[in-house]
Amino acid sequence: MEVLKNTYYAFRHGQSRANVEGIIISDPAIGTVEYGLTDEGREQVRTRLAAISAFDADTMLVSSDFRRARETAEIIRAYLGAAPIVFDIRLRERFFGDWEGKAHGHYSKAWKKDLFDPNREFNGAESSNSVRSRMWAVVQSLEEKQAGRTIVLVSHGDPLMLLQTAFNDLGPEHHRSLPYIETAGCRKLNG
Repeated sequence: MEVLKNTYYAFRHGQSRANVEGIIISDPAIGTVEYGLTDEGREQVRTRLAAISAFDADTMLVSSDFRRARETAEIIRAYLGAAPIVFDIRLRERFFGDWEGKAHGHYSKAWKKDLFDPNREFNGAESSNSVRSRMWAVVQSLEEKQAGRTIVLVSHGDPLMLLQTAFNDLGPEHHRSLPYIETAGCRKLNG
C-alpha cells in the first residue's frame, strides 16, 4: 500500500427504507431521490458519531449522491460543523442490474460470481473490479488536491468493502472476506 497524504474513513449510510423493505436500490434514477434514511437510521448515525473522536470541524466529507448517503453525510456535517459536503457520483451504490427492486437475497448471487471473476458483469450487475476502480479513483483525486486531511467517504456497503480491498492490497474478489460494514458503520482505512 502506498503512503497516502490523507487519512481516510469509510462511513456507510444509516438504515434506509430499502434496508427495512429488504430490497435492492442501486439505480441512480431511483436511489438519488427515494429510499432515504429511516428514523432509526438517523439515530444510528448520531450514535456512531458520538463514539468517534477522530472527526472535527476540519474533517472533509465526500459522499455518494444517493439519498440515503446524502442524508447520512448531512447529519455528519451538522454534527461536526464541517464545511459543505463534496458529492461524488463515483461513490454511488454498486449497480445490481436486473436485481434492481428485488429482494436482498439476490446480492449473494453477485458475490458468488465475484469470487470467480471480479471483472465480469453478471445479470447486468456492475463488476466488483469496476466498482473498486471508481472508488479508488476518488481517493487518487483527493490525494492530488488534499494533504494532511481526515476525509470521510460516505457510501454504501459493497462499494466501501471493495474500496477497502484496495487499501488492504487484496483483489476485489476478496471483498466479502473482510468484516462487514453494518449500517452507520465507520472504519478507518489507512494511517
